Amino acid sequence: MTMSKRVFVNFVSEPKNDSMKTIVGLACAAQAVADGHTVSVFFAAAGVRLLDEAFLNELDQEIAGGKPMVRGFIDTLIGGADLHCSFGSVKAVLGHEEGDGALVVA
Repeated sequence: MTMSKRVFVNFVSEPKNDSMKTIVGLACAAQAVADGHTVSVFFAAAGVRLLDEAFLNELDQEIAGGKPMVRGFIDTLIGGADLHCSFGSVKAVLGHEEGDGALVVA
């Protein structure tokens, strides 16, 4: 019998500074969802870039040659994790207002 665990992942660092570390974090969070754990993810500061479609496409191009690997991790999180973000950070980093439908989690 496997016990479900509670996992919290916080993305706050600039993903452009170390994209591989960012992708590993997304992959670990997505795997925890796939394994049936209760996962909460918080995006703040520069970490809100991970909610921007254009940035996800850039990461996929850089890391996976355009295949939707990073977007797949995000889709897994959207489908199975409890997501939170700082809308102050979204405004400061991405220039979007809450509720304008600009984020991948609209």
